[in-house]
Amino acid sequence: MCYVLLIRDGLKMPKMKTRKSVAKRFKKTASGKLKYSKAGAGHLLGGKSRKRKRNLRSAGVLSEVETRRIGEMISD
Repeated sequence: MCYVLLIRDGLKMPKMKTRKSVAKRFKKTASGKLKYSKAGAGHLLGGKSRKRKRNLRSAGVLSEVETRRIGEMISD
């Protein structure tokens, strides 16, 4: 974690760095929630039902607790 050490000219120093691995996996919605793509739709699809594959296509939304934890890693 990076903490605010100095405030000069209205700028907080140092800035928090974005965790790029997290930024690639999650997108912030307009209301502030975090959405992600579900795992398990990449391969071995023959053994999964049509309904299961269809549900894997839709984006997942993180819970409120996880949004607070992961949201700190994204600077948006």
